[in-house]
Amino acid sequence: MPDLYNETDQQPPRSGLLLLQALILGLFCLFSIRLWYLQIHRGEDYARKAKENQLRQESIFSPRGLIRDRNGDLLAVNEPAYALGIVREDCPDIDKAMHQIAAWTGRDFFELKAFYDKNKKRVKPFEPLILIPDLTFGQLALLETNKLRWPGLEIQFRPRRLYRYGTLLAHVLGYVAEANEEELEKNPGLALGDYVGKQGIEFMLEDRMRGAKGLAQYEVDVNGRRLQERILKHPRAGHEISLSLDLGLQQLAMDWLDEEAGGVAVMDADTGQLWALATAPSYDSNDFSSGLTPDQWAKLRDDPLHPMQNRVIQSVYPPGSVFKHVVASAGLHYGMIDPQETVLCTGSTRLGRRVFRCWRKGGHGNVNLERALIESCDVYFYKMGKKLTVDRMAEFANAVGFGHKTGIRLPHEKAGNIPTREWKRKRFGESWQGGDNLNMAIGQGYTLVTPLQVARFFAGILNGGKLLKPLLLKDAKTEVQAEVPLTPDQLERIKRALVQTVVDDHGTCRRLRTKDVTVGGKTGTAQVVRLTDELKELKDHEIPYRFRDHAWMAAIAEKDGKRFAIAALVEHGLHGGSGAGPVVKAVIDYLFKGEIRLKPEERKAEARRVRALSLKSQKAAAQKKEKPDAD
Repeated sequence: MPDLYNETDQQPPRSGLLLLQALILGLFCLFSIRLWYLQIHRGEDYARKAKENQLRQESIFSPRGLIRDRNGDLLAVNEPAYALGIVREDCPDIDKAMHQIAAWTGRDFFELKAFYDKNKKRVKPFEPLILIPDLTFGQLALLETNKLRWPGLEIQFRPRRLYRYGTLLAHVLGYVAEANEEELEKNPGLALGDYVGKQGIEFMLEDRMRGAKGLAQYEVDVNGRRLQERILKHPRAGHEISLSLDLGLQQLAMDWLDEEAGGVAVMDADTGQLWALATAPSYDSNDFSSGLTPDQWAKLRDDPLHPMQNRVIQSVYPPGSVFKHVVASAGLHYGMIDPQETVLCTGSTRLGRRVFRCWRKGGHGNVNLERALIESCDVYFYKMGKKLTVDRMAEFANAVGFGHKTGIRLPHEKAGNIPTREWKRKRFGESWQGGDNLNMAIGQGYTLVTPLQVARFFAGILNGGKLLKPLLLKDAKTEVQAEVPLTPDQLERIKRALVQTVVDDHGTCRRLRTKDVTVGGKTGTAQVVRLTDELKELKDHEIPYRFRDHAWMAAIAEKDGKRFAIAALVEHGLHGGSGAGPVVKAVIDYLFKGEIRLKPEERKAEARRVRALSLKSQKAAAQKKEKPDAD
């Protein structure tokens, strides 16, 4: 019987044993190297990350600086607000959480998701990405109740801007809103969800108003819940500023502009400080701070009266007869006007085949420079314009600030337009005509100015010839930008004519008479379109709103060392005396007598009726333009 068991056959092959030992040794070396890499080579980095998982840092928002008027009344303050963010490191299901957020807040899920996808790289995984910047109280209560069931959702406290007077100072203060992508790229100090100034003082003084954020460190557990917190860096509030504006005067000016389109500028003639800068219609700055809805934006955007436009600095108008004082000053400066020389005004003058008419059909008779200014004689200035020509009128107008920005600390100021021969050739491809000189001399034609430019010029007449930079901050230093190129005697002559326009029985500004106050003024009626014979036969209230003349009133007033220049413009207000005069009179009474004379209710009602008709006609015209006539 053969031997079935052979001890030699049962021994494992020696090569296989060596291979197994080599594999075990290799694995041991691999684990040893990996352990060395994790514990020694990268140990410090992983220890730091582990600590970051336990200790997190969060910015503390700083309140924006307060804004006050010249008397200390608060205009812009901060109120508590709450934002909802999502920490993606702590959120197990982003899409599910966003569906729930959309249900709680009424937001569209796809918009939230698109916003998240676009901005998630801007924040670290353990930092909150702000999805809803401004929660309502109801939403806040709902989120606080359910927050523990939805890890990764975080509510942040932040101050929100509140403008106490809404529409009253919107064009001066501006507003704040979330920083857009361009602003985030430009300023590394901004983070997603930060609010920045977008218009007005808020925009121009953004760095001064914003302040600096603080930094908090807090400990979290494995579920992301906060355990302990400490402040590493306290936030610094933005600087408080005081405007030169007087709140009461601003309210008064806006009351008189109620339901009308126009602007009022009131300047301290000795310092350049603005006491009022009113524009109507206006908008509510708070709508932007709390988040403008699409319907609100569409209403503002499509309003034919353009409520977001600052008419005092951004709208330009023909100055009408207000410009006659510029032409008179130019004539004196160049020695081309003899103040005693008289011109016969019969109601019109002829240039070639064209007839240029005076506003008074029967004429003014023989008038010299002072009488021409007092009674606003067009024929006198037609002849002065023919003498001076556009070259001298334009040169002098530019020297006294027209055609240039005033430098006020507000964005998007317009320079207006002082035409020249070269300008017309470039603009229209036509040469300058003799009739253009006559139109320019009475503030018509191609000349365009802003109400603030007019106020600055008249302040220069009052203060002895200094053209001052308009100031909005109470602590800003007075800055003389230029000098009116007139001698003291010439300045006094122009000023005397302004005063006589108020006190003389034939003056066009008699309604500005104020007891114990030296007041001067000049009315202006600026044509918007050339009236046809048919329109000329209509009464004022029968003329369609968009064809009515603009109403100007420029004034100076002084008493007991207080000196002010005032310019008021009412779009389509028809006549300077009746359209803009009452506004200026109310301003003077406030400044020197402390009286608050509000706009009569019947005038407000008429303004509302006219505005409603104007809106209706402008919308109808826009619809007709969109729908071409059928063949």
